[in-house]
Order: sequence, then C-alpha cells, then structure tokens
Amino acid sequence: MPFGASSRMDGRRASSYCSTTTIITFVALGLIAVWMITSSTVVPAAISDAQPDTNEKVSVPDPTSFESRSGDMIEESNGDDKDNNVQNESNSFTKKASETSLENVEVESSLNKSQDNKDESEDDSKTGSFSDINGEETGETIPEVGDLDQDTKTGDKVDPKEDENDEKANEEKKLSQDEISDDDKTQGEKHGTIEEKLDPEGGNIAQDSDGSKEGGDQFRATGSNEVFPSGVQSELLNETNTQDGTWSTQAAESKNENEMQNVSSSKEENLDSTWKICQVTAGIDYIPCLDNEAAIKLLHLTGHYEHRERHCPDEPPTCLVPLPNGYRPPIRWPLSREKIWYNNAPHAKLAEVKGHQNWVKVSGEYTEFPGGGTQFIHGALHYIDFIQESLPDIAWGKRSRVVLDVGCGVASFGGYLFERDVLTMSFAPKDEHEAQVQFALERGIPAISAVMGTKRLPFPSKVYDVIHCARCRVPWHREGGMLLLELNRLLRPGGYFVWSATPIYRTDPENVEIWQAMTAITKSMCWAMVSKTNDTLNQVGLAIYKKPSDNKCYEQRKEDNPPLCQSSDDPDAAWNITLQACMHRLPVDLTSRGNQWPVQWPLRLEKVPYWLNNSQLGVYGKPAPEDFVSDYEHWKRVVSKSYVSGMGINWSTVRNVMDMRSVYGGFAAALREMKIWVMNVVSIDSPDTLPIIYERGLFGMYHDWCESFSTYPRSYDLLHADHLFSKTKKRCQLLPILVEVDRIVRPEGKLIVRDHVDIISELENTLKSLHWEIRLAYSKDNEGLLCAQKTMWRPN
Repeated sequence: MPFGASSRMDGRRASSYCSTTTIITFVALGLIAVWMITSSTVVPAAISDAQPDTNEKVSVPDPTSFESRSGDMIEESNGDDKDNNVQNESNSFTKKASETSLENVEVESSLNKSQDNKDESEDDSKTGSFSDINGEETGETIPEVGDLDQDTKTGDKVDPKEDENDEKANEEKKLSQDEISDDDKTQGEKHGTIEEKLDPEGGNIAQDSDGSKEGGDQFRATGSNEVFPSGVQSELLNETNTQDGTWSTQAAESKNENEMQNVSSSKEENLDSTWKICQVTAGIDYIPCLDNEAAIKLLHLTGHYEHRERHCPDEPPTCLVPLPNGYRPPIRWPLSREKIWYNNAPHAKLAEVKGHQNWVKVSGEYTEFPGGGTQFIHGALHYIDFIQESLPDIAWGKRSRVVLDVGCGVASFGGYLFERDVLTMSFAPKDEHEAQVQFALERGIPAISAVMGTKRLPFPSKVYDVIHCARCRVPWHREGGMLLLELNRLLRPGGYFVWSATPIYRTDPENVEIWQAMTAITKSMCWAMVSKTNDTLNQVGLAIYKKPSDNKCYEQRKEDNPPLCQSSDDPDAAWNITLQACMHRLPVDLTSRGNQWPVQWPLRLEKVPYWLNNSQLGVYGKPAPEDFVSDYEHWKRVVSKSYVSGMGINWSTVRNVMDMRSVYGGFAAALREMKIWVMNVVSIDSPDTLPIIYERGLFGMYHDWCESFSTYPRSYDLLHADHLFSKTKKRCQLLPILVEVDRIVRPEGKLIVRDHVDIISELENTLKSLHWEIRLAYSKDNEGLLCAQKTMWRPN
C-alpha cells in the first residue's frame, strides 16, 4: 500500500511538470514566430537602406569621372542572356558608359532564386569579374536600380549566414580592388602611363599618372563624339554577317585551307607570367612562320623553294624577340630612303655582295642606299622614267597606281615610285640575300617576305595595274609557265608585265634559250609584247607585255596550252592554295569586276567601284555603294578629329602603318594626305573586300591572325585594329596575337584598338605586363578605344 500511494503521488507531480513544460514551449515558439515575422520585413530594408558601407548599395559616382583600371571594364549582357533571367550574382562589377563618361555601377544581390545561382555567385565573388580573362560572357544579367529596389520590397528572406559570408567576401573584394588600384597607379608611375578623362563639356583632359593635367601637344581637347562617334557613325561599329551574302570569306574561298581551330576556353591566360626572350637561331630577326627549323628539316623537297614558304608552329610563340644592340628610333622619311641606322638592321653581307651595283653600302653608323639596283645601277628614278618613255600608256600615278615588284631586293624601285604617286607591294624571300626585306621596311618602303614557290600569293585576282621583275631570279619559262600564270592571275585585264632581265639583251646560248621559251609561253598566254627597248645608260634592256582584256584570244588558240582553269577553280582563293598551271577566263559581264579599268588616280580613291550595286548588302548592312561611302566618311571624321589631334601621336614619326582588319580601306584612304603607307590586311574569316581596296588604288593582303605575319620584327610604326581581337578570339587565343603585335611594332611605335570594353581591358592588362605605355583608354556604350605605345623594354 505505501508503495502504491507513493506511485500515484509521483504521477501527479510528473503530470504537473509536463503541463508547465508544454506551456513554456508554446510561449517560446510564439516569441520565435513573432521575431521571424518581424525579421522578414525588416532585414531587406536594412540591406537596402541601412548599410552604406557595403557593396549591396548601388553606387553611382560622379558622371564626369573616368577610370580605365585593368579588370574593371566588363561588358553588359546581350540579348542571349534574356532567356535565363538570372539575378545579378554577388560581388559582380560592371562599368556602364554614359554620354560623357564611364560610370561605375557596383551591384551585389544576395536574393538568389536557386542554389545553382548561389554557387555561381560564390564563385564570382572569388574572381571578382563579370567575364573571364578570355572575354567569355558568363550569362549574368545586371539588374537596373529600379529592379533591385523592387526585389528588396518583396520581403524575400535572407539567410543570416549567407549575408555574413557575403559581407566577408565584400571585404576581401574591397581589399583586392584597392591592391589593383595601387598596382595600376604604381605601374602607371613606373611606365609613364597616361589615362584620358572627359571633362563635363565632353572635352578630353590629358592626365598623367598622378592625376595632374598635362600641357603641351600631348593631348588636345577633343569632343567626345570626335573620339568615339555616335549616331550614324556608331552604326559602322556594328557589322552584319554577310559572309553568305555579297562577299564570301577568304577562308571559304580557299578550298584547301586547313580546318579552323575553334577555341572556346574559359580558362584564364596567365597575363602576369614571366616573359622570356625567344631562344631561336634567327635571334633578332625571328619570323615564326619562316624560321620554323623543325618543320623545314622535315621537308622532302626544296626544289620549288618549299623551305622559303610559310611553315607556322603548331602553337604560336609567346616569347619576345630581342632588340639589336644599339637600337634607336628609325630615321624619318624621306631621309630614311637614303640611309638607316646600321645597328637597327646590323647586316653587312648584302653590302659586300651587291655594293658594286649600288644596292647598299655600309658607312660608319649608317647603312646607305644609293638608289641603284642590278638593272638600274645609275638610280631608280632614271629607270622608272625610262619605262614610261618606252610605253607612255603606263602613265605612272594616273593609269598605273598599284604595282607588284617581284624579287624586290632592297625595294629601291618601289621606294622611288612614291615620287610618281605609285604604291608598290614589294616582296622577296628570306634567303641568302641577307635582310633585304628588312632593309626595305627600315627605309620606310612597303615590303613583305614571300616567295614564288608552290602556293598562290596572298592577293586576290585581277588587282595589280603593273607587275615588275628586274633580274628577280624567277624561272618564268619552266613547268609550263606555272609561276608566270600566277602573275597572270594577279594582273588586271589590260595590265602590264615589265620584265628587265639578261635574256632580253644578251646573246649567249643560255639567255637565247630562255628568251625563246619566254616568247613561246607569253604568246600561248595571249600576252602581247608591246615594247622591247634598251637603256643605253644602264646598258640593259626591258620587255613589256600586256594581258588581254577579253577572252577572244583564248578562244582562237590552236592549242589549249596552258589550259583554261575549271569553272570550279576560284581565282580569288589565295590562302594556302596550291598553284595550278592554268588560266582563268576573263569576265564577260560589263558589271563584273575586271571588265573595266578603274578611273585614273586619285579619283579612284573616292569613287564607288562600278561593280558594286544596290542589290548587294554591304558589310555594315546597307546597300554596298552606300556602305562604301559611309565607311569612308566615318574614317575621315575619326582620323581628322580623333587620331590626328586627339591622341598625342606625333605623326611625323609615323611611316609604316598596318590596318590589321581592314574592310573597305577607309582608314587608309583617310590618311592619304600624310606621308605614310598603309598595309590593309583582310582576315581570312572576314568578308572578302580586298578587291575593293585595290580598286580604289590602295593595297593589302590576306592573313590569318592565328598565325604570325610574314614580316620582320620592328617593321611598323603604327598598328590599327578595329574589332579584330573580338572577332579573332572566336578561333584562337589573344595572347599570341598580342605577342605578335609586340614583335612587329617598333619601339616607340603605337597600337590603336577599337573593340568591346572587355577586350580592351584584357589587352590593357597584357600590354602593361609587356611594359607598354597606355596613352589613352576610353569607353562608351560598351565600346572601347585604346592607344598604347611600345617601349624599349625587353626581359633580361
């Protein structure tokens, strides 16, 4: 009994205790619920309004400020991102251009709609960038300020731990940005970096690295529309894809072109890597695609100069070419035509071999060029005038404007044709005639390293008014006239081939045999010999042949030798195409290119080619004739109002210029009044507009910028790249291209780039690591403009 009574009492005590515990628990849960309800309405407001020291608040700086720090400029999302409708990730940064400046907009949002978005946000807060180093977009969408406020008011809950992690990431981000800012400032002071800012009225204010205004002629006040055009002008910055329309690309035309490498990598390139000097036999004269010793050793045959042709490395080099000892800025044109600094191209062998022919001589600290050549010992000008006297219809600088000089030597012929307002593309192989093309470029004369071997030359068909060969050592008569037929492809219908060689005036058996073979092959090609004369002063002779203007002679030949090419053989395909011993039919349609001779120079520079019509769509989306005119007007404005007066470039020091991605040649045409020449390069993956460039009396060539250019180091004073890098990046990495730019630009030479802001930022980082001086960086409406100058720096 006692035991039973005690048990009932303990049960009553336990029941009372449980009741008390239950009440306390309900009260606690009620308090927690009240706290959670209160928190869900208060926390977002606090994030939006009560934390001014964090990046969660939208920050809009002074609209007149502009800053081009590396890594800050990123591209806004395009239409492809709309389908994702993803909120802005944590710790993303963007720069959005306004009418007069680049505004910094820092946005952070922890209101993610999915765990995947949260993971991407955490990754981005570690990298602190909107796009990877290759410029690949991440698919993020930057919300407008109003969108962010609206999301804040919705009452979405925020995990306190996530918020705490975001704040920690923000602090790390802030420290990282401060370090970047300090590094940029230090580097700017070290290398003399100059950044341009815009004043409230739109004028450009030149500032050095410490922020003070710079006087003198370094920069002149220029309206923002002059530096970066808007309205109709800006339309020209956005091309339409016409590769399957009016113009195909050179890559499409060249049927034997190797399959393009489509590289789309999100991995970062190491822009801070230690630069190294190229350890190659060629040393200071290294041309990667012509000095590939490993590939040349594997060649089975060299009888057709295969070893002088292009053999590019599988991986483009990223090493730097050293400077010659004692290198100094080149002598200015036109004095450079007569002499150059010996140390800039320290080669004496050619002077020993060709000195008696007045090619080149070494005199103290100079290498001198008396203006002679093998066939014109007494000077090129006399020889040039002798050609016109032999055939007045040549009419230098009027009918004949664009000339190809085969086996040019040191290019004195082309150098003195400038006196007659003639533009000459000179070429010769990199062979035992040591540095002949390098001498030409150092003199300020257009030239490339190329050889007539087994491949077509990188030019379109029917573009040269005159082709010239003076003892050029090319066996024109051999193998059915294979090499002469390549000249036939390049020569305009009705154009002239000027040949000055010993078979014309010597009577020994060997020369007589060559002359007879040459006579037979030119006759079978329907070339008419219109002049054969002797120059008594130089004691040489020359023969001038004319290409037919129609197909009548081809149809009347008794023998089809050389044969006509198959209709499927595209004469304009020129990149990596094997030579064929055949002739292409001439155009019959009166509106076809090549049917009419261009109007006389200089009228042809501005005249719309007759074979462009309104039914053709231009590169920029307008009818082709209108596109052509708009492009020219655009570049005239940009060159006159920005490039000439707004970048601090001393144009008297500029002679050799390259437009790395030319369209209609408008940039080159706009520079016509200056004493410069422009190599217009049409990329093989761009619309094939190179024939238009030749039609207006300019010149250029095809090239694939995933490979090295066929020129010597330190060849050009200025390179111009209009949206080249963003286009080429779809196929290959940018770093080797920029290393190639560093190779071919002279110390103190300039690079002007117009491209998307993310590309500009990436290039700026790399150029700074190469110790280039950033002279100008500007952005507007997600488009950027960069001007940089190469220094004498080379890695130890």
